[in-house]
Amino acid sequence: MPWLDAEKISAALLAAIVGGFTAGQAWAQVDEPIRPIPLDVRLDARKVALGDRLFHDKRLSGDDTIACASCHSLERGGVDGRVSAIGIGGSVGPINVPTVLNSGFNFRQFWDGRAASLEEQAAGPVHNPKEMGSNWSQVIEKLSRDKSLVSAFGESYRDGLKPRNIQDAIAVFERSLTTPNARFDKYLRGDATALRSDELQGYRLFKSYGCVACHQGVNVGGNMFQVFGVMGDYFAGRGEPTGADMGRYNVTHNEADRHMFKVPSLRNVALTAPYFHDGSARTLDDAVDTMFRYQLGRPAPQQDKALIVKFLYTLTGELRGRPLEPSSQSHQP
Repeated sequence: MPWLDAEKISAALLAAIVGGFTAGQAWAQVDEPIRPIPLDVRLDARKVALGDRLFHDKRLSGDDTIACASCHSLERGGVDGRVSAIGIGGSVGPINVPTVLNSGFNFRQFWDGRAASLEEQAAGPVHNPKEMGSNWSQVIEKLSRDKSLVSAFGESYRDGLKPRNIQDAIAVFERSLTTPNARFDKYLRGDATALRSDELQGYRLFKSYGCVACHQGVNVGGNMFQVFGVMGDYFAGRGEPTGADMGRYNVTHNEADRHMFKVPSLRNVALTAPYFHDGSARTLDDAVDTMFRYQLGRPAPQQDKALIVKFLYTLTGELRGRPLEPSSQSHQP
């Protein structure tokens, strides 16, 4: 009958739209506020390889001691595990290092969102006197002595070794740092066995308490700004205010942006302690406690918070086909 053919065609179109999943798997993700990370990200392989070299190249710093990877360790969830980064000459930065993993899914870069793209972000640390303490003239002078690197730039860019091409190559590499196949993503794609019952209960609580108001989408965050302390004065409670506490206000000088920050991604959050822009939460349990007090403004049974932490551990994915593992300091619930 004709209507049966139409039904088959509609199912096929639906599967194609959501990336080749079966109809049942498609509905599993469409109905949820969190979306799975795409399994395949198509990028220029030569630029990815070039960006990888640059990401790990300490010549981008003024004294050849600091690379992007120094603060964004791919073995530590894309962070350095410190409260604040250590830059050139032992300089201590003013803010906690955000993860580079899945950063291509963020709508802006840096905690205060001052960079509109990964390309723009790549220039920031190079020129920051507390991070890499260099400039493009100095970087180009050093890199131009490397014949292999100059050749690689010539293969990928018509105008060769230029600041904008350094930024582009690093950005392309960073876009390759996606972490698909978290157990939660497998659940979203229709694998009913991917989560334990307590983890699934934790996800339901994550939704019912309202955490998904800010933490949703592919990156479980990273797609909006929010005030830190919606339901209470976090900074008065913590004490010792810093310039970094002003958040997006430092960019816009708009009073409405005081203490406003980009909502961090919760992807691989079990690997990225300490938490928040000030690194004040040592563990996920501490971070969840803070969120309930200052963002949700409501009490919750300790058991509920523990279940939410169990769910958060299911957001740990794979990098380059290998499962990411918590550090020895992390506590698996």
